[in-house]
Amino acid sequence: MLARIAALTERPLSFIRSFKYRRTDSIPNSSRGEMDFTDLDSNATKCVNLRLCSVSGCMTEILEIRADRPSFHVVFVPGNPGVITFYKDFVESLFKSLGGTASVSAVGASGHTEKNWEHGKLYSLQEQIDHKIEFIKVQNIEAPLVVVGHSIGSYIALEMLRRLPEKVMYCIGLYPFLALNLQSKKQAVIVKVIMSRVLSIMVTLFVAPLSLLPRRVLRLISELSNGNSWSNTAHEACCSHLPQYHTIRNVLYMARTEFIKLSETPDWEFMRENQEKISFLYGIDDHWGPLQMFEEVSRQASGIALSIEREGHTHGFCCTEAGSIWVARHVASLIKNKLAR
Repeated sequence: MLARIAALTERPLSFIRSFKYRRTDSIPNSSRGEMDFTDLDSNATKCVNLRLCSVSGCMTEILEIRADRPSFHVVFVPGNPGVITFYKDFVESLFKSLGGTASVSAVGASGHTEKNWEHGKLYSLQEQIDHKIEFIKVQNIEAPLVVVGHSIGSYIALEMLRRLPEKVMYCIGLYPFLALNLQSKKQAVIVKVIMSRVLSIMVTLFVAPLSLLPRRVLRLISELSNGNSWSNTAHEACCSHLPQYHTIRNVLYMARTEFIKLSETPDWEFMRENQEKISFLYGIDDHWGPLQMFEEVSRQASGIALSIEREGHTHGFCCTEAGSIWVARHVASLIKNKLAR
C-alpha cells in the first residue's frame, strides 16, 4: 500500500479529460498461470472511460466499461491508495475476459483524486464504505452485482455484501487485507507513521513538493524507484495523483482508520453465513494478506473459495500489465464458475 508513495511522478488534469484506451497487446504465456480458459467473446473490446461522478456530494473518479446488454454488473473497489487509474489495465482485461456480458465500474476512493475537489476533507474507512454503498444507489444499478475488492477494498466489498445482501450475488477479495499482521515489520513501521501526527506531517511535506517538479524529472524518479516492471498506466497514475497534498493526507488518514478497525477480530460468523458468496485470492509473500490468514479463513469458514496466486505478481498486481491481466482472468474464471453453478 504505502510503498507506492515513494515513487512519484507527473501528469496534470488533462490526463483525466482524455482518458480513453483500447487494448491491443497480449499477455505472454509465462504469465497465464495454471488456468486455461478463453474469453467468451474475443472481440469484446471497448474503450475504458474515466469520468467524474458526484456521490453524496463527493466528486469521484470512475473507471468504467458499459456492456450493451449486461447480465450482471461488476463493481470494483481499490486498495489504498484508492487512485482508480492504477487499475485501467485490470478493468479492461476483466471486461474482455467476461466476453462483454457484464458492465464494469471501478470506483475511486473519496479524496484520492487528482484535483482537490473536496478542499482537503479527510475520509475514514467507514466513510469510504458508505461512499461505495451510495454509489450503487446513485447509479441505480438494476443488474445483479458482483463486488470485487483489492487489499482493504476486500474489506469494503464484504461490508457491501453485508449491507446489500439481496443485491450482491458474489464477493471477491484480491490479496485481502482483513486483519492486522502482528508479525509484519513493515506494518509495524507503518503504524508508527500513521499514528503519529508529527511523522504523518513529515511524510506529507516530503511528498507534496514533488508535484512542483518538471514532468520529465518526476517520470525519471518513478522509473528509477519502481523499475521497468511497472506499466505506463501505473507510472501515469502515480505521477498524476500521489504527489498531491490532499491525496497523501487522505492516504495516511484512511490507513490510520484501517489499522484501528482491523485490530478487531474479523466477523467470522458473517463470513460463515455468506461463505457460498465469497472468494479470496491470496499471494505467496504478502504481508497484507499473509498465508497464515489464508489458513485462518479456511478454518473459520471452510466454505469460502480460496486460492493462492503463485505467479509472482505481488500485492500490487495492478502496477504491472501481466499482473493486471492474470488477476482479471482469475476473477473472470471465478465469476464464470459461480454462474455455472
